[in-house]
Amino acid sequence: MASPELTGLYALTPDTADTRWLTEAVDALFAGGCRLLQYRNKTADDALRRVQATALQKLCRQHRAALMINDDLYLAADIGAEGVHLGRDDGDLAAARRLLGDRAIIGVSCYDDFTRAQNAAALGASHVAFGAMYASPSKPQAPRAARSLLARARAELHLPVCAIGGITLENAAPLIAAGANMLAVLHDLFQCVQPTRIRLRAAAYQQLFKETQIP
Repeated sequence: MASPELTGLYALTPDTADTRWLTEAVDALFAGGCRLLQYRNKTADDALRRVQATALQKLCRQHRAALMINDDLYLAADIGAEGVHLGRDDGDLAAARRLLGDRAIIGVSCYDDFTRAQNAAALGASHVAFGAMYASPSKPQAPRAARSLLARARAELHLPVCAIGGITLENAAPLIAAGANMLAVLHDLFQCVQPTRIRLRAAAYQQLFKETQIP
């Protein structure tokens, strides 16, 4: 598929061994308009992660959505995912670009560190992510990042900017207004559990991007 526009809801998958529920939940996300998905499962073994990632890649192709793999660039390459997301300890960005190719989407976690974002941009990152913007259920000890980083990165780096950490429908609009092209969301989507509710939640996030003025 062609490289997607890096904007809107960027859904992160939860830790689950239930592959059937996961695919049903992600299918509901796509029905709600989400087109960016990051596969993230910190508790699964390698075999389960491959099974789940492969199933999600099939769904992504059906919906013309993009699948990014958290941390594991070799899994991304093996299943033909659109890209990978790299944290501080997840490998070399330049090596990821060589392995995955020029068209791959490579996102980089920059936490509250603008210098890290500058370095990532110089090495060919597709987008940069800042956070935690709010208290994060998945990473309660994560440092908080200032909203001003979002606008600064857009102005100086000329890359799409992602906000992450503790984002809900109730607190998301100020992040879009501050400059976030994408909102990375996990708990506020998948805590809904039922696919119908997940679909409605995804649609509500996409509507926020239509209603909120971006600088």
